[in-house]
Amino acid sequence: MEFTHSKKEMVLALSLIVLAVASRLLPHPPNFAPITGIALFASTRFQSKILALMVPFIAMVVTDWVLGFSAITLFVYLAFAVIFFQAAATKKIHLGTLIISSLLFFVITNLGVWYLYYPHSWEGLSSCFLLALPFYTNTLLGDLFYTGVLFGSFSTLRKWYSKPI
Repeated sequence: MEFTHSKKEMVLALSLIVLAVASRLLPHPPNFAPITGIALFASTRFQSKILALMVPFIAMVVTDWVLGFSAITLFVYLAFAVIFFQAAATKKIHLGTLIISSLLFFVITNLGVWYLYYPHSWEGLSSCFLLALPFYTNTLLGDLFYTGVLFGSFSTLRKWYSKPI
């Protein structure tokens, strides 16, 4: 496993990711989920981009087996792939990256919902996106929360672990 830092930091990062994945199984508002945060965090923590890309997908597959798969799952996974590649291309995660990631998820998944469930017309498309706006609020808040928790916890715990006893 290629990692950008020490073995101690690898264990720390993986532990935080496991906790974030587990939180997806707890009751939460719709779309208030950790996967975008995990994708952004993994894109910066792993040297191997293949491994970093696999982390959010493994998290999704494991939790989707418990929560259930749906017709929209393909679009959700596609959205996370696009988010990962967007984050990997920027190389540094900041608020703009996070907002773009949330927008990408919103647009890609709602295009999927429109394609699968709505009339293929301007009215169907606009209705789909209008009805999805409350979900976007939850997506953005969840992405802000989980990304902040993952990056903030890692930074704080890394400093704490590096101090001599």
